[in-house]
Amino acid sequence: MPRTASLTRTTSETDIALSLDLDGSGRAQVATGIGFLDHMLTALARHALFDLTVAAKGDLHIDFHHTAEDVGIVLGKALAQALGDKRGIRRFGHALVPMDEALAEAAIDISGRPFLAWSVTFTRDKVGEMDTELFEEFFRAFAMNALVTLHVTQKAGTNAHHVAEACFKALARALRMAVEPDARLGDAIPSTKGSL
Repeated sequence: MPRTASLTRTTSETDIALSLDLDGSGRAQVATGIGFLDHMLTALARHALFDLTVAAKGDLHIDFHHTAEDVGIVLGKALAQALGDKRGIRRFGHALVPMDEALAEAAIDISGRPFLAWSVTFTRDKVGEMDTELFEEFFRAFAMNALVTLHVTQKAGTNAHHVAEACFKALARALRMAVEPDARLGDAIPSTKGSL
């Protein structure tokens, strides 16, 4: 069964079309109108080995908040849809990723219980034109809508670009591990409850 999803979401603030293939090769075609977010989503797809297409139009004349958050919402929903009932996946994933002086850790449980623990600080307010506070908003929107427990922890780093990139790449690697088919598990659901 292909593990794919294609979703659209239209509100008075944003209009987003997104497609996701969990068994891709890392190809990305991303256009959100926010250059740094495009860069991060491209890195996420590459390191998760997902194929990802995102076309987003938002009220960027106000600020980048709605677009960043809503892309997180749609990506999270797409992940949940592509995983279906989560049969045969590893479920848990973790990664510790260095980016020059920065070091970030992501740990994920595809649990059906949405939660974000965010322990990341930035030394400046913006990376490019993107407010650094929006990274937490993106990660929260993703976790809540993907129905995953996600912990993101900054271990080191002062360069805001490096810190953000390490966080996205750590998420990507943790996701890659968690959604991977587990040959020993077969098509069983990885939970003692029998459902996730």
